[in-house]
Amino acid sequence: MTRISYKRRRFPPAVIQYAVWPYFRFTHSLRDVEEMLAQRGIDVSYETIRTWTLKFGPKIAADLRRRKLAPSPRWHLDEMVCRIGGEGVFLWRAVDDEGEVLDLVVQNRRDTRAALKLLNQLLCSQPIEPESIVTDGLASYGSALRVLGREAIHRPGRLRENNCAENSHLPIQRRERKMLGFKSQSSAQRFLTTHAAVYNAFDFQRHTISRPTLRIFRARADSAWTRAVG
Repeated sequence: MTRISYKRRRFPPAVIQYAVWPYFRFTHSLRDVEEMLAQRGIDVSYETIRTWTLKFGPKIAADLRRRKLAPSPRWHLDEMVCRIGGEGVFLWRAVDDEGEVLDLVVQNRRDTRAALKLLNQLLCSQPIEPESIVTDGLASYGSALRVLGREAIHRPGRLRENNCAENSHLPIQRRERKMLGFKSQSSAQRFLTTHAAVYNAFDFQRHTISRPTLRIFRARADSAWTRAVG
């Protein structure tokens, strides 16, 4: 596994790592992170922070994905509308029944071809086979799963069962509002892929666990982040 190199950077690695973490972990803008660093006596512009997130964010996310455990075999698929350049595009996402984001893809279409792209990407990237795939009533999911020969595990049109996929859109919607929309389809895909990896690492479902268990999970997440940033 290749370590992340921070050579030829004016600021030390600890500053870069700290700046990248709150940007993807919380609903902070680049200017928010700039203010946080300034309060700690570190004078750095938000444009510099932006270059750090672009360069190091995807590398850290890739390392986090390599280190994560296998997800649940019960998958939930859903799509939402994002605004890019004033036009609506579709964000197709897959989560497991514990809320972990499995994969996502930003596309212009909402048809069988788009559903196939998500499913092919999803099946290739996950280390386990799905036991069930729950979707909304969109017919494109059924068509795509028939093409892949997976219609036997399809559970369509069950809205209450797909609540975890619907609820997982909320962090993205908050980020989209904070960022005043995404600038391009490629930048949306890059940001959301990185955001998903960091979200998975620090999503503890804290309302379902005790305080001692939460402390253990936080320590594990911090340790995974420390190893990922090199």
